[in-house]
Amino acid sequence: MTFLDRYGYSLNGVAVLLWPLSLLFGLAARVRRLLYLHGLRRSEALPVPLIVVGNITVGGAGKTPLVARLVDLLRDAGYQPGIISRGYGGQSAQWPQHVRANSDPQQVGDEPVLLARRCRCPIVVGPDRVAAARTLLDTYGCNVILSDDGLQHYRLRRDLEIAVVDGFRRLGNGACLPAGPLREPPSRLRAVDFVVGNGAARGGEYLMCLRGDRAVNLTDPGISVSLAGFSQSTVHAVAGIGDPGRFFDQLRHARLRILEHPFPDHHAFRPEDLQFPQDLPVLMTEKDAVKCQTFAPEGCWCVPVSARLELAFEEDLLKRLASVAMAKGIRRDHSRASQRSRRLPPAPPIVNEVKDDGQEIAGYAGVPGQQGSADLRQGAAGADLPGKPAGLSDPRRHSGDAGSRSAPVER
Repeated sequence: MTFLDRYGYSLNGVAVLLWPLSLLFGLAARVRRLLYLHGLRRSEALPVPLIVVGNITVGGAGKTPLVARLVDLLRDAGYQPGIISRGYGGQSAQWPQHVRANSDPQQVGDEPVLLARRCRCPIVVGPDRVAAARTLLDTYGCNVILSDDGLQHYRLRRDLEIAVVDGFRRLGNGACLPAGPLREPPSRLRAVDFVVGNGAARGGEYLMCLRGDRAVNLTDPGISVSLAGFSQSTVHAVAGIGDPGRFFDQLRHARLRILEHPFPDHHAFRPEDLQFPQDLPVLMTEKDAVKCQTFAPEGCWCVPVSARLELAFEEDLLKRLASVAMAKGIRRDHSRASQRSRRLPPAPPIVNEVKDDGQEIAGYAGVPGQQGSADLRQGAAGADLPGKPAGLSDPRRHSGDAGSRSAPVER
């Protein structure tokens, strides 16, 4: 358990002692953003639409599965998407780097390699996202760019912002670093275009669930089995992600008996990390699998997850994107637009759960956040976002940008 997991998701003595530092951190984050918003620091605009998918908390919230789903959505709508990312954890001596399905995750980062294998679209990574974006445009014929993370990277001017929130852990104790898990104050969510709740959603948010009910063998990826096939035995559960508990809960919901092996996010796995006294199957996340596949022993499996989104969110996003694309002279290839049906299986009943603080959230009866049906709808009222709902414009856009509106005043 990390320091933030221990102290950042509740009000406690340590958080109170660190609160003054958190106030300074939050003030610095506000000032930095305002410098870009008012042109006192330069931001770079791109000739194609840029969609940033990020969050305001430290650790995983579900950004990468959402980016993978958005690639499919944009491709089906006739766009040619590409992805940029920081390449966190990558140790390459030269940046930017092009990422392919067979790239070394130690050089370019684990999440970009996962996206390359899943999406089969151009990906360029680097700490300088402006350079990564321009390399992507110079090399490939992309007409829309998705930024995996980068909500706080204001030097790259964005057209649409999507913030992902863990539907259950939410914003922790509401404090910025180091007393809490926030990179920016909670008010930042009122300025993004869309807020997506992973597993549960409150008012003004769109609901996303992650589905993963099969396991893929690491030594022979052609073999996959239902998670139910492991229900008769105990398994080792390995997770080096932002919230390992989410993966462990997913396996428990599938009625598996597990021995938990949590690792830090982006952990550089070694063969000895997968050696356990008990000779049992080993199940891990897909992100961890890209780092373990070359040395994983027999009996190791990964559990891929796919994001399912509300139809209303997908339609709203495409409408907003069409406006931006038109203003930038970007044309879709309508002949490539998918005509596949959007009919999805029926959902389990959605229930409104009243939390201890009186807030009401939408979720699925008996289904944890990483499981659930694809037939999603927006959560109930009672968001912790006072004032205007998600989807209102951010003052970072210049008056000539597509989709810009009058700038809200950040308080």
